[in-house]
Amino acid sequence: MTDPALGVSVKAPKHLALVASLAAMLLSDAAFGAATLRIRMGTVAPRGSVWTEELEVMRQEWRDISGGLIDLKIYPGGVLGDEPEMLRKVRAGTIEAVALSQIGLSRIDPGVGCLSIPLMLEDDRELDYVVERLAPELQRRLEDQGFVVVNWAEGGWVHFFSKRPVRTPDDLRAMKLFTSAGDPDTERLWKQLGFNVVPMSLTDMVTALQTGMIDAIDVPPLFALLDRSYTLVRYMLDLAVAPIVGGTLVERKTWEKIPAEMRPRLLESSRAAGQRLRGEVRKMGREAVREMAQRGLEVIELDAASRALWQSEAERHYPELRGRYAPADLWDEVTRLRDEYRRGLAESEAASGQSREPR
Repeated sequence: MTDPALGVSVKAPKHLALVASLAAMLLSDAAFGAATLRIRMGTVAPRGSVWTEELEVMRQEWRDISGGLIDLKIYPGGVLGDEPEMLRKVRAGTIEAVALSQIGLSRIDPGVGCLSIPLMLEDDRELDYVVERLAPELQRRLEDQGFVVVNWAEGGWVHFFSKRPVRTPDDLRAMKLFTSAGDPDTERLWKQLGFNVVPMSLTDMVTALQTGMIDAIDVPPLFALLDRSYTLVRYMLDLAVAPIVGGTLVERKTWEKIPAEMRPRLLESSRAAGQRLRGEVRKMGREAVREMAQRGLEVIELDAASRALWQSEAERHYPELRGRYAPADLWDEVTRLRDEYRRGLAESEAASGQSREPR
C-alpha cells in the first residue's frame, strides 16, 4: 500500500491488510449502501442573490441530514433556460428539481395564481394568513402534477415603475407595459384590464426600456434595484399591486427515492430556509425603496381617493377574471380568508383602541 505522508509504498502485515479490507467494506455498506442521489435544481435567481444563498444553505443541510446520500446541485441564473424550459427539462428527466416564481408554478397548476390577484390582498400579514391556510391544498394540487413542494418563497410585492409619473389606471394605460412572455395568464389579465402590454423575455426588459419598446414595468422594488432598471424608469407608484409567490419543488418520483425516515427532516430544513428567505426579502424590499429614492427615484404617493380608484378598477373586473385567472373555488377561498382576517383584525384593533395604518 502507499503511505500518503511519505508518498512511498510499504508492505503491510497480512492481518492488517485484511482488517483494512473489511473496514472498507463496512464503510462502503454504511455510507454508500444506496447510491448517492444526485438532485439537479434549476432557478432563474441570480448567483449570489438572497434566493440562491438560501438554496446553498439548504443544499449543505440536506447533505448533512442524509449523511452525504443526497447531492443537491444548484444551477442558478437561468443557465438551464427560463422557467417553462426548466419544467420541460424536469419532465424529460434532465433535472429533478426547480426553484420557481409564480410564472413557473402556474404552468404546473393555475391554482397558484389565486395568491397574486391584483389588489386582492393588502399586505404581508394578509398574505401570511392566506398562504398558511391554503398551502396544503396548493401543495396537493402540485403533487397531483408530479411535484413535491419543499418550501414556499417570495419575490416581493409588484409595483409599477414608469418613465413618466403614473397616478391613475388611465395614466398607465397610455404607456407600453412590460409583461413576461412566459406568463400568458398575466398577459391576458392585463389585457382584460385594458392595459397595453408588450410580452417579452425578462432578460430583454432593460434593453426594451433603453430602446423605447416599453416605458413601464411591473416588478418588485428589490428586483428593480438589483438589475438597475430603476435608472431607466424614474417613477414608482406607491401601490402594492400583488405579491410574487414562489416555491422550491422536487419531482415526486425523485423525492420518493429518498428514504422515508429522512424526508421529515429535509422538509423541516427546507421550510426553515423558506421562512428565513421571506423575512430577508421583505426587509431588503423596504431597504431597496429607500436606496433607490436616495439615488433619484421619485415615489408617487397616492391619496385615499386615488387608492380607492385603483381598488375599484381592479374589483370591477373580478367577475370576469374569477375562474379564468385562478380557479373559482380558490378565488373564493382567498376572498373568504382575506375577509376573515380583516374582521378579526378590526375586532382586535377595536378592543385595543388602535387602528390599522394603510400599506
